[in-house]
Amino acid sequence: MTYVIAEPCIDIIDRACVEECPVDCIYEGQRSLYIHPDECIDCGACEPVCPVEAIYYGDDLPDEWRIHADDNARFFRDPLPGRTDPLGSPAGAQPVGPLGVDTALVAGFPLREP
Repeated sequence: MTYVIAEPCIDIIDRACVEECPVDCIYEGQRSLYIHPDECIDCGACEPVCPVEAIYYGDDLPDEWRIHADDNARFFRDPLPGRTDPLGSPAGAQPVGPLGVDTALVAGFPLREP
């Protein structure tokens, strides 16, 4: 099991976790961040710096956010909107940069006012 970014991150994208991650495994969609389940080394560095408490070790995800575990994996496993191939494992988020798209779950979430 790996760390997962859940619903509180949607429309926030603070990026403190990105700065703290020693392996660059947190990727940026349009409305949320996603932790790559194969690249995450389970160090937990991202969890305490998240200002909205959106990051959980997978086994510790609250029941209402359990769907985000598969959704984080889906971001890398399935083709994203506008792409024909899945993102896969590019071995680092920085070279990829912000992707500007999200999974259907995140894209369908009601917009939060800032």
